[in-house]
Amino acid sequence: MAVVIKSIIPDTPAAETIIAPLDVLCKINGNEIRDVLDYMFFSVDKRLLLELEGADGMYKYAAINKHEGDDLGLEFETYLMDKQRSCVNNCIFCFIDQLPGGMRETLYYKDDDVRLSFLQGNYVTMTNLSRDDIKRIIKLRISPINVSVHTLDPKLRNFLLGNQNGVIGVKRFYALAKAGIKLNCQIVCCPGINDGAHLIRTMRGLYRLGSSINSVSIVPVGLTKHRQGLMPLRPFDRELARFVIRQVDCFGRKCLKERGSRVFYPADELFMMAGFRLPPNEYYEDYPQLENGVGMMRLLIYEFVSALGSWEGGKAGTGEPFSVATGTLAAGYLTNLLRTAEKRYGIVNGHVYAIRNDFFGESVTVSGLVTGRDIVGQLRGRDLGKRLLLPQNMLRNGEEVFLDDITVDEVSKSLGVPVRIVKQDGADLLCAFLGG
Repeated sequence: MAVVIKSIIPDTPAAETIIAPLDVLCKINGNEIRDVLDYMFFSVDKRLLLELEGADGMYKYAAINKHEGDDLGLEFETYLMDKQRSCVNNCIFCFIDQLPGGMRETLYYKDDDVRLSFLQGNYVTMTNLSRDDIKRIIKLRISPINVSVHTLDPKLRNFLLGNQNGVIGVKRFYALAKAGIKLNCQIVCCPGINDGAHLIRTMRGLYRLGSSINSVSIVPVGLTKHRQGLMPLRPFDRELARFVIRQVDCFGRKCLKERGSRVFYPADELFMMAGFRLPPNEYYEDYPQLENGVGMMRLLIYEFVSALGSWEGGKAGTGEPFSVATGTLAAGYLTNLLRTAEKRYGIVNGHVYAIRNDFFGESVTVSGLVTGRDIVGQLRGRDLGKRLLLPQNMLRNGEEVFLDDITVDEVSKSLGVPVRIVKQDGADLLCAFLGG
């Protein structure tokens, strides 16, 4: 696929050359450019020679001198400079298969692109990678890569992924680990299928791969009420959550003692389901699985308390009443933070509302899957005070739209109260509590 240049950013190295929109970028320093990974890797050097094909079909060259690591200033039609790779699996626990009909078409797209794993933190199964893809990752030292492992048992992985190439994904995984590529792994734990003894074997196998395994998160399977025609799966309960935490922590302590890092981390949901106290801040080290939601609540609390200690008392707010809406799992934690702020300042007048997930089903308890219609339906007529606080993770990335296509403005108008979106940051949460 031709890598077509869409535009050139002014006042950048490329802007001082003959490069023009609609030119095709063919090579950098003799290396073929196929997508964003090639572009990022081969454009780092100070001195570059770009080979391009102009819109008239004639080839031309552009020599560029710049600071090492500086961006050339080229913009392309798509972020990846190529088509996005879709998923070829039919996972028995796939959340997209559990979405109701009638939602925006893009929500049903199943991504499994290893480039987005490196660039944006997406988790991939590696079932659509060829040997050449693996060689390229090793050559370019693309790292870290986030992998949905689930199990290292080839037959069981085929079953979980609904794809006979699950075993190929395991082979690709081993090849990257052997080459020293850093891997962040995810195990979606399905009760009665890949938990118990299977989970122990998977963690043991990952442990044996050594330092290439940077971190491993164990996440409970997410089940919605829209599973008609899909394989029946058992949800997690309190006792199973406790059992899995103990299994994972056993390997975590072993790694901490022998390698200086815990490596294995249970998801926040497991601690909350189990009714266990969240681990301390140091448990999560440098939070390697934060993008996967592991340690997110502990970090929020830590940031909140840190900000609480440094906030200027004279700017603590007006004491105007407000409300907070969140998922049922996080409601208790936010209520505790609200009480902490009240104890410190004495003028914080807020109330936390736990939003039951009617859209996906009551078994879905995380705030990131709360929809606009559930917020409106459950808060209409309630005393919301002067403002409503909502966490940013309820919205689609980069947009002010909930998963059900209802906008923040529509929620605000329906409830008759201004809405303040709170970042996933404890300091911003405190600021919102205090009227900032």
